[in-house]
Amino acid sequence: MSVVVKVKNAETGATLDMELEPENTINEIIESAASFWHRDSGAYVLRRGKKVLSGSSSVRDAPLITGDVLELIPDPEGG
Repeated sequence: MSVVVKVKNAETGATLDMELEPENTINEIIESAASFWHRDSGAYVLRRGKKVLSGSSSVRDAPLITGDVLELIPDPEGG
């Protein structure tokens, strides 16, 4: 069962709606959003609220639900 989330570009405020499958990884979401905004995916992480999501986690593991807002932010550890 897919979930629909909103990914927000923290630098510009632009948003992107994404339909995800449970097996999609956080890294796949980062790669897709970064590509959409012509950014280097290796320099970014996803944050939900105050928590940075692990790139190797799946949508199921995160766990993400429909309506979640994720922020694409520069990697605080320098990606």
